[in-house]
Amino acid sequence: MNMALQQIHPGRTRVRSLWISDLHLGTRGCQAEKLLAFLKQHDCQYLYLVGDIIDGWRMRKGVYWPQSHTNVLRRILTMSKRGTQVIYVTGNHDEFLRRYSGLVLGNISLLDEAIHETLDGRRLLVIHGDQFDVITRCHRWLAFLGDHAYEFSLVLNRWLNHWRRRWGYGYWSLSSWLKQRVKSAVSFISDYEDALLHECRKRGLQGVVCGHIHHAELRDISGITYHNCGDWVESCTALVERPDGRFELLRWDQLQPVATGLPLDELAGFSE
Repeated sequence: MNMALQQIHPGRTRVRSLWISDLHLGTRGCQAEKLLAFLKQHDCQYLYLVGDIIDGWRMRKGVYWPQSHTNVLRRILTMSKRGTQVIYVTGNHDEFLRRYSGLVLGNISLLDEAIHETLDGRRLLVIHGDQFDVITRCHRWLAFLGDHAYEFSLVLNRWLNHWRRRWGYGYWSLSSWLKQRVKSAVSFISDYEDALLHECRKRGLQGVVCGHIHHAELRDISGITYHNCGDWVESCTALVERPDGRFELLRWDQLQPVATGLPLDELAGFSE
């Protein structure tokens, strides 16, 4: 255990491992202020950045980079300086970093995938997941088209929630509503999960931690644990491994567990 992590600041929550994905720094959709506050509330031994941390796709069209996005990166560097092992797993939106896979800078490692060993000895594949998305892998033009459609839904969602707040209603996610009701979207998520679980079985691993589809989930599927840590564009979710080995999904707007990893077969599943 890193000595620097033995001195926990008052008011912070100690976890063994923390996973976040799909921050999309460099876009207007990134909720960097919430993410920064969340990171400041947690101390961890391992911090996994599970892809799409910096949105290289969006930055090709023009740079949008407010101070809050810099503050997130500074916080991650500070955590590394204090002893946290930071593992940056590349995604499709930050694929420009894949040419540097294997790079190690102090406590920061840059990888295309990683293997995490849990407190109870299980081995989990940590991967962004775009490699198992047929659209991203085989129909890149369609992936870019879908990205534009998602960006439009975020703009529309911000407008809708502006007026919902004016009328005294809480936050509502348009994209989550569409995912849950459009048959093709539900089928896509199911196929994506099945592909990752098949890969785990092939490698003899006990589970997977991924991101990519902005759909947080923690559940057991035929003996393989599937963890998707969600995103910090809409749902603002993170996956944690507690000091006692329990896995939980945390959502910023609730600041409490939304799913518990023990026992996994009793989970109802979580959607953003």
